[in-house]
Amino acid sequence: MINVTKPYLGDKERFKAYIDKIYANNWITNQGPLHAQLEERLRDYLGVRNIILVNNGTLALQVAYRALGLSGSAITTPFSFVATTSTLHWEGIRPVFADIHPETWNLDPANVEAAIEPDTSAIVATHVFGNPCDVRGLQQVANRHGLKVVYDGAHAFGTRFEGRSVLQWGDITTVSFHATKLFHTIEGGAIITEDDELAERVRRMINFGIVDAERIEGVGINAKLNEVSAAMGLCILDELEDILARRAVIGQHYERRLQGAFDLQRPTYGSQLNYSYFPVGLRDEPSLLDTKKALNAVGINPRRYFYPSLETLDYLQPQAIKPVSRKLSHRILCVPLYPDLPQATQDLLIDTLLLAQQKKTSMESLRALITPAQLLPSWDFPGDSSPVLT
Repeated sequence: MINVTKPYLGDKERFKAYIDKIYANNWITNQGPLHAQLEERLRDYLGVRNIILVNNGTLALQVAYRALGLSGSAITTPFSFVATTSTLHWEGIRPVFADIHPETWNLDPANVEAAIEPDTSAIVATHVFGNPCDVRGLQQVANRHGLKVVYDGAHAFGTRFEGRSVLQWGDITTVSFHATKLFHTIEGGAIITEDDELAERVRRMINFGIVDAERIEGVGINAKLNEVSAAMGLCILDELEDILARRAVIGQHYERRLQGAFDLQRPTYGSQLNYSYFPVGLRDEPSLLDTKKALNAVGINPRRYFYPSLETLDYLQPQAIKPVSRKLSHRILCVPLYPDLPQATQDLLIDTLLLAQQKKTSMESLRALITPAQLLPSWDFPGDSSPVLT
């Protein structure tokens, strides 16, 4: 089965060379030499002032909220991975949802301003699928109301806006380096800020509040990245330009063949995307379910991102439905996109999508799509000849 993503492990010999350094140093955690090397190289690559590595993207968000002293409520997006909302709730900050823009699928500044409440302390926005938010519009709203801005940039590593990394915007941007991301450290993440004083506070917070061997300042937690994870990050970073280029070739191939036939996310003006995901908007949820079934029948496993719309989570206080996010969440499928995805599989995926849209996906028509070059190991067709779609 071809899954929606596939971890990129990099060159094995290069990774082993980094691991050999760990054995030579006998240093596996607590800001070791590979950790320091990775931070320095990422800071230079991204063109950011401060980047602090942490052991996952969820803790990055939680530390960010505490470092900024957030309280009360925060305006956030209902169309994101659940961690964007769950971290707020976990930290005792009440999520207040504003609806998204119908074309960029990001938090809409006009809706944010209308949702601000007396206890609102921040805007927490996601660069959805790596597409930059309206960062200027959101900052203007924040400035008018004295709010902090936190960006969940889990999808946005390598994305540029107006010629520079989009991760430079906001008071803090967090990123995820989970194994499924285009840049990863197996598990990991980072906190990025242009504020030096804030960066030092974050560094203390992720290490129990420890300043040195004899001083502790404030409450902290253990969110440090280990040396083995740093080694994987260095290994991937060595190949990153090639990874981004190969992803772009695949993403642009999808765009050429699917544009006009499906609802595709509109890139923010001035952005250079990273093709971390490729979301496809179907007509409605029945079409999505039928299309997913058809793709499964030819050995391709897409995934629903992001479902459900987060204002519907049962552990939150009841909130008004956000209609744009709610409808979108019922009809988005992300299709496979990773650097070594074969051209034949890309075309099989595209052809299946187009057939499914036309409701022409009987098992006979799906079998006819497959050429010898597209056959997968241990190919397993459903045994019956009934139509895939109903």
